[in-house]
Amino acid sequence: MIKKILLLTIGVIYPLNAVTLEEKIGQMLMVGFYGTTADKNSQICKDIKKYNIGAVILFDYNPVNKNKPKNIARKSQLKQLTKELQDCSKDGKLLIAVDQEGGKVQRLKRKYGFYGKFPKASDVIKMNQGQIKSTYEKMSLELKSVGINYDLAPVVDLDINMKNHVIHGLGRSFGKDPKIVAKYASTFIDAMHKNGVLTSIKHFPGHGSSMGDTHKGYVDVTKLWKKVELEPYRLLKDKADTVMVAHVFNKKLDSKYPASLSYKTITKILRWKLGYHGVVITDDLQMGAISKKYGLKNTLQLAINAGNDILLIGNQLDSKRVKTTKKLVNTIRNLIESGKVRKKTIEKAYTRIQKLKEKL
Repeated sequence: MIKKILLLTIGVIYPLNAVTLEEKIGQMLMVGFYGTTADKNSQICKDIKKYNIGAVILFDYNPVNKNKPKNIARKSQLKQLTKELQDCSKDGKLLIAVDQEGGKVQRLKRKYGFYGKFPKASDVIKMNQGQIKSTYEKMSLELKSVGINYDLAPVVDLDINMKNHVIHGLGRSFGKDPKIVAKYASTFIDAMHKNGVLTSIKHFPGHGSSMGDTHKGYVDVTKLWKKVELEPYRLLKDKADTVMVAHVFNKKLDSKYPASLSYKTITKILRWKLGYHGVVITDDLQMGAISKKYGLKNTLQLAINAGNDILLIGNQLDSKRVKTTKKLVNTIRNLIESGKVRKKTIEKAYTRIQKLKEKL
């Protein structure tokens, strides 16, 4: 009997083998692009249609031209952009993502006509439960109002290193206690779900103990990392929509690869040991921690084989290294044809992504 899965076009069920290999690969990609519109003649729209891209990530800051927005200029424009992007997709369930945590990390800023004053996590914990709930519901409503259906948040890193400027310094953590962190993260997730927005808990297996910034380069947490940093993921394993994996290197977990490229960390620890069976997404694979050490082909091979389902290529951190969707799809297809990535691995990821999209 042909294994069937819902392809999310209302009322239509396609057999798994009715979707081409290229389309399954396309569903695994989250890409960043330049442009505040996405009409049918735009490159991003053509790519979504041709390769069945599963997700896009939007930014306000434009690293090529600081005087021009990358994707987000104002409320009405963003609403139109997300509508155009969805119109390009096959199933109308393109994952449209932003980083919207609160504090320093909020893409929907006041200068574009948004609220823009959502508090950082370290301030949220000073509020009562009712205030927290209404704060995050307001955030989710604003995301929903402009067609964003995937928030790459909340942070569940533990605030255990006072010298850490990426998490502690920016007030991005809900605290040191994993139970308390999981509780606040749970409130965040519920608030997002109320308005149909998916979430991603991050940064597995823990970025709170680190000293460095993986955006810039190699970060070794071997001597600083504590096992308790896994606990929020265990507590939220049945609730999390997705888990984002960091690029931190930890010799105790894998002596060779950083977490995002590590089978031992993602498959053996996150999936087998902690019991998480949902979608896993990489942090941006163009961050210095990865791009300075691994080439594109090697990065994609390792990331897929490690157990990641969504591969994030933000095209944000280095304007000279923009990766086209065509290049990404062809590279992955070649890895499959040469036997370096198993077709079954792609199919498992594809199935998990379709299951996630059923929540929308």
